[in-house]
Amino acid sequence: MGEQLKWYVVRAVSGQEKKVKSYLEMEISRRGLEEFIPQILIPAEKVYEMRNGKKRVRERNFFPGYVLVFANLTHGEAQHTITDIPGVIGFLGSGTTKASKVPVALRQSEVNRILGKVDEVDDLEEKLDTPYIVGESVKVMDGPFSGFTGTVEEVFEERKKLNVTVKIFGRNTPVELNYIQVEKID
Repeated sequence: MGEQLKWYVVRAVSGQEKKVKSYLEMEISRRGLEEFIPQILIPAEKVYEMRNGKKRVRERNFFPGYVLVFANLTHGEAQHTITDIPGVIGFLGSGTTKASKVPVALRQSEVNRILGKVDEVDDLEEKLDTPYIVGESVKVMDGPFSGFTGTVEEVFEERKKLNVTVKIFGRNTPVELNYIQVEKID
């Protein structure tokens, strides 16, 4: 039965992916279908951002409106269980109606790329939603220069640092800061 387990993409109402996943997990355990649907995944990344001087973490989906399901759909009840969950539109690649033909499984290369991206993000400790550009005005939110404003002079993407020129006592002073120590000025 192991070779019949494949990854499928389930279309869900955008913004309800987590709700669909939890409903699906409850229904699978209630019906005892764990061996036919062993894994459900919402590919997402953690994004760190500064809001009002506080570091905030939020999760951003790679594919909004889609949930990945590792399942054996040769068992008729498994496919029916998935499509009957509230918020599920249907399987990707199976036509327009819920009762249409058998869904198309993802190719192994696609699965490897998606799962590789998820693993890669787990290894990354910080990823910012808002990359900085040279010449941009920023406000220092953390550290000894907190409250000062400055201009971005250099961006070190790989180290997640910036060289910012801050005016201190009437003189321009270069300061190296982490991404999370500054906030863009709108």
